[in-house]
Amino acid sequence: VHTLYPCFSPLDNLRVHGTNAVMDVHSRYPAIDDLRHKARKRIPAFVWEYLDSATGMEQTKARNRARLDEIGFLPSILHGEVKPDLSTKFLGHTRPLPFGIAPVGMSGLMWPDSETILARAARHAQIPYTLSTVASQSPEDLAPSIGEDAWFQMYPPRDEDIRRDMLARARSAGFSTLVLTVDVPVASRRERQTRSGLTQPPRLTPRLLSQVARCPVWAAGMAVRGMPRMRGLAKYTPKTTTALSSTQHAGYLLRTSPDWDYVSWLRDHWTGPFIVKGVLRAEDAQPLKDRGIDAIWVSNHAGRQFDAAPATIDALRSLRAATTLPLIFDSGVEGGLDILRAFACGANFVMLGRAFHYAVAALGPNGVPHLIDILEKDLQANMGQLGSKSLSELPPPFDLGSSPLL
Repeated sequence: VHTLYPCFSPLDNLRVHGTNAVMDVHSRYPAIDDLRHKARKRIPAFVWEYLDSATGMEQTKARNRARLDEIGFLPSILHGEVKPDLSTKFLGHTRPLPFGIAPVGMSGLMWPDSETILARAARHAQIPYTLSTVASQSPEDLAPSIGEDAWFQMYPPRDEDIRRDMLARARSAGFSTLVLTVDVPVASRRERQTRSGLTQPPRLTPRLLSQVARCPVWAAGMAVRGMPRMRGLAKYTPKTTTALSSTQHAGYLLRTSPDWDYVSWLRDHWTGPFIVKGVLRAEDAQPLKDRGIDAIWVSNHAGRQFDAAPATIDALRSLRAATTLPLIFDSGVEGGLDILRAFACGANFVMLGRAFHYAVAALGPNGVPHLIDILEKDLQANMGQLGSKSLSELPPPFDLGSSPLL
């Protein structure tokens, strides 16, 4: 990172104020919420609003958190020493950790070169990294940085030639798994994001420049790389001098609202694992299975699309009862305990998006391994409390609003 950005020191965020001693990051940032607060101070307000906001009154975002908080377990006693095994088998591979990195559009806006930082850290930790169609790096840009477990998330292009080309590019760059997002049939309003003044591509108005001036490290990195743009879509979109709303960016000029035939077409044209993301209704599971998908990603887009959606954890339970397909869970995850809650409710894997971007914005390249360590330690501590040696041995969950002893 120092080579890319000479103004950066890898230890910029890890030094004790007034000394050269390296602090123990766990004493200052022991939780995702600590990284969140640090990130908010390090990035401009318009970037923060893009990352942290949802849509409408943000009730779905709040509901995700509230429903997770209502899920409890009964701790056990006298179970002897427990050394939890965090590995899980998913999509034919045994992975050392039960979580990965979800796609986030314009990831490079949150911190300079975020996609590369995240992809390299994921490769090192042997966890999945998912590149968004509307990322600020293209599949070709990331080819040297990704590992064997790299996923490509597709917002569905309307044009079949673009669709074919996009798949070919992802495959050639080394992405092994295709993720089709189906819960964005139209642009959501994202009022907080809109009020921030962010456009696509970003235009630094005097208002936004005043925010940038308060974040010198972020600004220095952007000065080296230039303001991010959707490089993966550049070959398909006409050059324009007109800035679009951040909720009506160039990606929307290309995409369509997919139907069931679209899913079948992708299954026929992609040879690797194929996941459909953004599923909430149990009745959609069987038709997806009939079309040959390999896993369902249960998600409400972290509350960014529709403000009357159910909490993802509730949708997960109903989908688990309806299908034997592997299920991925996201939305609202803030620690290892939430990952255990998801597994106890039927998930086979968990993905986090915002949390990894809080980590990068808070601590730069050091933030990603630190977040992975936070999650790993939190999983181990809570599994030890439950007496669970593996993720398959979790006790049944219960609603904390009712007594599990009755």
